[in-house]
Amino acid sequence: MREIVLDTETTGLDPAGGDRIVEIGCLELINHVASGTTFQRYINPERDMPEGAFRVHGLSTIFLADKPKFAAIAEDFLAFLGEDKLIIHNASFDLGFLNAEFKKIGGPIIPSTRAIDTVALARRKYPGAPANLDALCRRFDIDNSERSLHGALLDAELLAEVYLELIGGRQPGLVLNAAKIEPSDQGETRARAARQSRPHAPSSEEEAAHAAFIATLDKPIWNN
Repeated sequence: MREIVLDTETTGLDPAGGDRIVEIGCLELINHVASGTTFQRYINPERDMPEGAFRVHGLSTIFLADKPKFAAIAEDFLAFLGEDKLIIHNASFDLGFLNAEFKKIGGPIIPSTRAIDTVALARRKYPGAPANLDALCRRFDIDNSERSLHGALLDAELLAEVYLELIGGRQPGLVLNAAKIEPSDQGETRARAARQSRPHAPSSEEEAAHAAFIATLDKPIWNN
């Protein structure tokens, strides 16, 4: 089973108001295990970088000026996604931006049904608790000390760990590989050393104590 953990960084919060994607980061999971295959691109948003957004991710207008535009990376991006499920934290945000970018270039729209929203998963599992990525990393004791600034690929890597915890945690050590279990030789018998029997007879003191106890009983049935 292949899944893609996905995150984006943007110039702001509203694609309808002119905000654009500036970074995409993706991480491939195979059977809920990171395969090591990733996709990461910086993107020229064709506009200036607001100060508030720059403080979040540290990507400046100057840094992004020579980066490819979305149209130039769209084909590679779609090829990486394939038709597999997308794991996204607050999926409506990222899909809103991605679909706005695809609409500009006449590309395909990614349906919301492809996404597994980890915010929704967290709120169902821990109602009333904070569901942002930093809070979930603290809950699951996931090291996010390198996250002084947001970064799409770093956040995707952290989200992959959070996702696995939300669906029950990954415990590869508990998986048994039947191919590695070798059957024993059915024709071989192993000699067992005889064990000396342990004494079970009561001592004279125990017999006397038992007789005294029996004498206290009123018409015990075993005397009939």
